[in-house]
Amino acid sequence: MSSGWSRTRSAARSGLRKTAGAVLLACCPAAAGASPAPIQPMPPAEWRTPTVDEAPIALLVDLASGQTLFAREEERRFAPASVTKVMTIYSALSRIAKGQMKLDDRYAVSPAAFSAWRRRGSTMYLAADARPTVEQLLLGIAAVSANDGAVVLAEGAAGSTDAWLGWMNADARRLGMRDSRFGSVNGFPDGGGTYTSARDLVRLASALIDEHPRLYRHFFGRPGYTFNGITQRNHDPISGVIAGADGLKTGYTDEAGYTFLGSAERDGRRLVMVIAASDTARQRDRAARALMEWGFQAFDHHRLFAGGAALAQAQVQGGTRRTVGLVAERPLGISVPRGTRPAVTMKVRYEGPLAAPIAQGDHVADLHVRIDGLPPYTVPLLAAQDVGVAGPLDRILNGFARWLR
Repeated sequence: MSSGWSRTRSAARSGLRKTAGAVLLACCPAAAGASPAPIQPMPPAEWRTPTVDEAPIALLVDLASGQTLFAREEERRFAPASVTKVMTIYSALSRIAKGQMKLDDRYAVSPAAFSAWRRRGSTMYLAADARPTVEQLLLGIAAVSANDGAVVLAEGAAGSTDAWLGWMNADARRLGMRDSRFGSVNGFPDGGGTYTSARDLVRLASALIDEHPRLYRHFFGRPGYTFNGITQRNHDPISGVIAGADGLKTGYTDEAGYTFLGSAERDGRRLVMVIAASDTARQRDRAARALMEWGFQAFDHHRLFAGGAALAQAQVQGGTRRTVGLVAERPLGISVPRGTRPAVTMKVRYEGPLAAPIAQGDHVADLHVRIDGLPPYTVPLLAAQDVGVAGPLDRILNGFARWLR
């Protein structure tokens, strides 16, 4: 059964250095020397959502609220091409955070990797006798889409690309990426073995940014990367063009078309977007810039609750408490079309009563939000405190309290 309530009206060579066990971010390449050129604002006439011809698949989500601002075919499966490498990077950063890998670990280029990936597609030009660090490989993968770098990273860390793919797919399942499977560590065509959806890619980008904010800023949004004396530029169509843009990754194959997973942050509000299956790079890039700017300019954002604020109570069965508080992990707000006051309805839903034990932070309920004229969306609600299993005396007292109501 469900319980609810409603409310109306919400460049290239800088790296990381380890000192006394802490990770210190070196300066960004663009900051070494001349300041980057100021970003010119996009004319209002160019703020818009993409046409279906420009972007058959498109999604724009406000991470500050979890709200979908624009969606087209967001759950349709497609081949992500090199955007696959964002999953590869996420799996690496997750293991770095756990101490299972280090940024200064060095991995040898195996003869098989050199033979298969030397100058094949996007590359960082790894030599046969190279022993790059994990940091160098991740910079090559993130900034210049290095196919060879992704394979060397996977083999070095997991022993084989198959073992690494096991990690990637396990991470995807943990993140709730239900429409994703990875059969390639770099997104190279594999006969349909690798696929994802726009909704899943937004989940991935959100986890990457939330869980690894400093490393995200270090590896993404760079204008390019220099390795082994060769400088290449990043093909990210929004970083340095759209104010606040800082990544993530482009992709292209004949099978997939042109794809982009991107993000930008302004005034504490972060948007993540997916453009997929475009026919040309020009269409994809134009659609990405126009949609991201539209997302910031066409909406007013209203903050409703601080992160951790109690939103409701859920009934508990068999616990040391009869109810548990429900909180949102992030500050909760809503974005509405600029200058409008649409009706807003919010309902808390959960399968209840909840069975004890419950741990603080468990996802136990959802807040369903409807704003007239916009797609509905859901915000996970977490238990605000631990609830243990009731002992005999607790059960008697709880039963008596229910009888008195």
